[in-house]
Amino acid sequence: MKQHVEKIFFFYMDGFRNMKLGRTLWAIILIKLLIMFGVLKLFFFPDYLHENFNSDTERADHVFSQITQTETKQ
Repeated sequence: MKQHVEKIFFFYMDGFRNMKLGRTLWAIILIKLLIMFGVLKLFFFPDYLHENFNSDTERADHVFSQITQTETKQ
């Protein structure tokens, strides 16, 4: 089993080492991910718990009540 894992690891390591265009593509992918998760989070996902609750205990109670809340059927 260990030999198979090593073969797979070295296969990918050699492939990434010999890439030229791939490095540019990976850089573009990483920049896009940084923009998506870093920048957009600031504008579209406000810190609801920090804005609406004053202490960690209140935040924890709110999260616990939301997780354990049973859905009512209508």
